[in-house]
Amino acid sequence: MKRPRIVLADDHSLILAGIRSLLEPFCEVVREAGDGRSLVAASLELKPDLVILDVTMPLLNGIDAARQIKKEWPDAKLLFLSMHASPAYLREAFRAGGVGYVLKSSAAEELRVAVQRVLRGEKYVTASFDADLLETIEGYAGKTSRAEAGLTDRQREVLQLIAEGRSNKEVAAILKISVKTVEFHRERLMRKLGVRSAAELGRLAASQGLVGQ
Repeated sequence: MKRPRIVLADDHSLILAGIRSLLEPFCEVVREAGDGRSLVAASLELKPDLVILDVTMPLLNGIDAARQIKKEWPDAKLLFLSMHASPAYLREAFRAGGVGYVLKSSAAEELRVAVQRVLRGEKYVTASFDADLLETIEGYAGKTSRAEAGLTDRQREVLQLIAEGRSNKEVAAILKISVKTVEFHRERLMRKLGVRSAAELGRLAASQGLVGQ
């Protein structure tokens, strides 16, 4: 039987190696990525059977990476593998198009089952969440949170990078736009989200599961 093709993303090399060792007996890991932007490129290029990704990654978090992948490739199957046990992160992962969520702490016991169920077209939520949570998240798809409401893809990219503590010049270089354009987006973000500083933007992004706290 042909093994399913997997694209795997995490920003920690040791975790990547550990997860790969769990997957390789029954899957083919065709590409690894260390940040969200690389993950999007790899997923759209290779069109694997399954994308396994972390929630919090540099340059582009897993939530926004998932949204970009689903926008270009609606049939993508996305399984989140995260250290975050908060329902807020689970909610954002499913809103972004995820169909599975496994905690890294239980990956050794759950990952194989989660992969098999997601590949069959089912949803999977790690066992440590409440038993009725899967029914609750069915209503999350397509809904927006405060950090998402009314934001363009570019604004969300800028929000990610500001929340990581990057300067306007660094954001401009990464996104290949001018510093003035970054400043414009920063001002618009503050107005739209009702905050007054980059620090508040970062806290809001973290509370919504967009970056690590």
